[in-house]
Amino acid sequence: MSQDVISPDIAATIPALFRERLKRNPDKIAYQQYNLANKSWESSSWGDISVEIIRWQASLAKEKLQPGERVALMLKNSRDWVVFDQAALGMGLVTVPLYVDDRPDNVAYILNDANVKVLLVEDTKQWQRLLDLKTELPDLQRIISIEPVHEEDQPSDARLVSRADWLFGAKGELQAREREAEELASIVYTSGTTGRPKGVMLSHKNIISDAYGAFLSGEEHPSGYFLGTDQYLSFLPLSHMFERTVGYMLPMMVGAQVNFARSIPQLGEDLQNIKPTILVSVPRIFERVYSKIMDGLKSKSPIARKLFDLTVTIGWMRFQYQQKRKRWSPLLLLWPVLNKLVASKVMEKLGGRMRIAICGGAALSPEVARLFIGLGLPLVQGYGLTEASPVISSNRVFKNIPHSIGYVFPNVQVRIGVDDELQSYGDNNMLGYWNNQEATDATFTEDGWLRSGDKARIDENGFIYITGRLKDILVLANGEKVPPADMEMAISVDGLFEQVMVIGEARPYLTACVVLNPEHWEDLADKIGFDAEDKQSLEKKEIEKLVLSRISRRLKDFPGYAQIRRVAMFIEPWTIDDGLITPTLKIKRKKVLERFADKISRLYAGHGVK
Repeated sequence: MSQDVISPDIAATIPALFRERLKRNPDKIAYQQYNLANKSWESSSWGDISVEIIRWQASLAKEKLQPGERVALMLKNSRDWVVFDQAALGMGLVTVPLYVDDRPDNVAYILNDANVKVLLVEDTKQWQRLLDLKTELPDLQRIISIEPVHEEDQPSDARLVSRADWLFGAKGELQAREREAEELASIVYTSGTTGRPKGVMLSHKNIISDAYGAFLSGEEHPSGYFLGTDQYLSFLPLSHMFERTVGYMLPMMVGAQVNFARSIPQLGEDLQNIKPTILVSVPRIFERVYSKIMDGLKSKSPIARKLFDLTVTIGWMRFQYQQKRKRWSPLLLLWPVLNKLVASKVMEKLGGRMRIAICGGAALSPEVARLFIGLGLPLVQGYGLTEASPVISSNRVFKNIPHSIGYVFPNVQVRIGVDDELQSYGDNNMLGYWNNQEATDATFTEDGWLRSGDKARIDENGFIYITGRLKDILVLANGEKVPPADMEMAISVDGLFEQVMVIGEARPYLTACVVLNPEHWEDLADKIGFDAEDKQSLEKKEIEKLVLSRISRRLKDFPGYAQIRRVAMFIEPWTIDDGLITPTLKIKRKKVLERFADKISRLYAGHGVK
C-alpha cells in the first residue's frame, strides 16, 4: 500500500481526512484554479485551504447553527466549493450540494425539503432566479454570494450578503465538531427522470468507504495506480457524487493535486495547460471528441483516413494482447511507427500524460471506447449510483473489458437478485432517503442489499455486464422487449444526433425523437437543397428517409424488430430549464412524451415510412 494514503482507520470522517492531510503535507499544493482577473492559474496549499476553512467556520458560527442542520452550496467546481464543504462538515453540519444550472423550482423544492438554513451561491443572479419564483423559503436565514453584491442589482432580500462582507474580520481555530462516522454528512438529491428528486442520505462512512474502495482497486496493480503525484482535472460538477468521491475525496486520500477546469468549452485548452494524469469524465465528453475526430477525418485524404483506421485497429490488437486475450501478432511491430505518426498526436491533445481516464455516469459506446483505447488512452468504465456513494464496480487498466462495468470494488459485495437485478452491499450504501421511508424500503431488499434497478450478469471471471433496466424496457404491442438506452447510445455515436429518445411502449413499432446537431444539419440540408433555417424542412419525407437511413446504419447489429420506423426531428436542444433533461443530462422520458404528444401520435398514423 502507498505509504501516504489515509485509510478509514486513520480518518473515519471527511473533516478528519482533511486534517490528517493538512498534518502530513501543509505546504504541498492541493488545488489550482484560474483567476480570471489576473488571467493566470493560482495554486493553494493544504495550509492555505485550512486558513480559509477557519474563516468560513468563524462566520458560520455567527449563524448559530446546530450540528445536523443543513447548509447548501450552488457553485461551480472551485476552491470555494471545497472550503465551504469542509468548513460546514467540520462543524457537524450537513451539506446539500446543488447543481449550478438546475431549474429554480427544483432548487427551491430541495431547499425546503431539506430545511436548508444557509445557501452559498455564485452571484446575485442565481438568487434572483429563485426570488422570481415567489416561492416561500422560510427556513433559509442566510444567502452568501461569492461575487460582490452591488446596490443597483441587489435583490430585495435582507438575508443576502457578499462573501467579502460575511467573512470580514473572521478568524479563530480550525473546528472539529464532526459527528460519528455513521452519522449523516450530506444529502444529495438525485436528479430523477420522473417526479421530484429524492434526497440520498450519505454518511461520512459511506463516502470515505467508497473513495477508499476506489483506491484499493488501484492497489490491485503491482505498482499501485492512484498516487500522490497525480494531477487531476476536475470539470464534472462536484454536486454529482461521481466527481465528489473520485475527483475530490480520493485525491485528498492520496495527497494528489486537483486542478479546476474553467469550463467545458475551454476543456481542450485546459487539458493542454494542466496535462493531467487522471481524468474523471462521462461518456458524452468522449462522444463529442469522437465526433470531432470523425468530422476531421472527412477532410483528410483517403491515405490519411486509412492510416488512422489502421492505427486504431493495431492499437486495439495491442490492447487485447496486453490484456492477455489475444496472441502476439507480427502486425504489432507497426505500433511504434503508427503511434508516432497518429496516436501520439491525439494523446497530446489530452495533455500527453494521461495514465488513466475513468468514465462513468452512463454507458459508454463500445465503438467510442475502442477508438480511444486503440489510440493508446487507458480508458476504464465504472458503474454506480448515488445511493452507493456512488461507485460499485470498475474496470482496471490492467484488467479491462470495455463493454463491461468491470468487477466489484474490493470492499463491496454484489449479487444477482430477482429478475436478474444487480444488488450490492457495503459500507458505501446510503442511510436512506430523506423524509421518504417508503422509497427507502423499496430500494433495499429485506436482508439489507441495495437494489440498483439494473439487470445484469456476472461472468466466471467476475466481470459484470449491464443487460438492461428493470423499468426502462420497452415492450412492443407484439410482446417484443427492447432496451431503449442501448439503441439511443448506438444512434448518438453519429454526430448528426445530439439527443435521442426511442419510443415504442405498447406500440406496433419503434419510433424516435431526435435533436439534430446544428452544424451537421446545415451540411445535410445544403447537400440535398433544403433550407436549414426552415423548420418545415424537418417535416419533409425526403429528410426523414435520409435520417432514418443514418439511424438504420447505427442499428444494423440490433434485431429486426429493434429498428426505427419513423422519426420526429428537432433543432432546439432539450434543456434543464425546459424540464426535459435532468442536471446530469438524462432525458426525462415522460416529460418528452407529454411535451411532444401530438407530434409523436402522428408518427403512428398510417403505416409509417418504408
